[in-house]
Amino acid sequence: MGAAAAAAAAAVGGRCRCCGRERCQADPCGVLCLLLTYLSVGYADYVVLEHVLLQPGFRASLWCPFHAVAFNFIVVMLLASHTRAVFADPGIVPLPDTAIDFSDLRSSSGSSHKSSRNNEDWTVCNRCETYRPPRAHHCRVCHRCVRRMDHHCPWINNCVGELNQKYFIQFLFYTGLASLYAMGLVLTTWLWPLDTVGAEGSAPGHPLQTAHRIILLVESVLFGLFVTVIFYDQVVSIITDETPIEQLRNRLRKEPHREVAHTRKPKIALLREVFGRGFMICWFFPCNCSSPSAGGPSYSYLPNYDV
Repeated sequence: MGAAAAAAAAAVGGRCRCCGRERCQADPCGVLCLLLTYLSVGYADYVVLEHVLLQPGFRASLWCPFHAVAFNFIVVMLLASHTRAVFADPGIVPLPDTAIDFSDLRSSSGSSHKSSRNNEDWTVCNRCETYRPPRAHHCRVCHRCVRRMDHHCPWINNCVGELNQKYFIQFLFYTGLASLYAMGLVLTTWLWPLDTVGAEGSAPGHPLQTAHRIILLVESVLFGLFVTVIFYDQVVSIITDETPIEQLRNRLRKEPHREVAHTRKPKIALLREVFGRGFMICWFFPCNCSSPSAGGPSYSYLPNYDV
């Protein structure tokens, strides 16, 4: 098992054998959520520009171009983060070139178990029929094992794992920021209107305009609360070094010693493992601002302060 685990570790960046891509999946729910995401973002941008900023009174203000540029910058960052989270490899464990012979696992002796522990507790997935590193879990939607899998998210039609969690959190952050910005603009134009006279029925009190603003306000509140809760869970899972899957498994197995091992790393070190080892300003951009570690992904639970 040690040789196979080493071979799998060397091929961690491999592609799927069935189609040659990093991942292959067809999830109708994920496709629907993708369309809903783009439609919601597009509608919010339309309402903010057409029914808030470009209305008489606000259009003549110097705040109009400022808010237009700022809001659209957030939208662009949102879409860029979402695109990276959708198409990035979450950390799929490659399939072996040859089928695994499970007979040696059934007849393994105590020495083989000791060798397995020395290989950082690599396991075998009976669904993928492949060796997988520690903290890798099988996704029933993608039908593959993903390294440090957090969950499968239909909103990105992809798993959230070791290699794309940064982009997923950025997507949540900019979605929440855009929702808060849109709510602020709508409430500001209602509470402090700059002009009450419009042209051709486009006054602030026009029913169509009011309906668009109410829909945008409801959409912003719902999406804002939703992504805020998920964003909080993601940050907590990072600083505690325990994914939701691991939290559930440890509660079921009653393994409190794992929590002690996880808290041995500094929180800043855990955050840098996800967002990168470069400058903190790079954490807000959906790109790789720092070169990857020469040793590749680390699967050890031992402290690693070289961040």
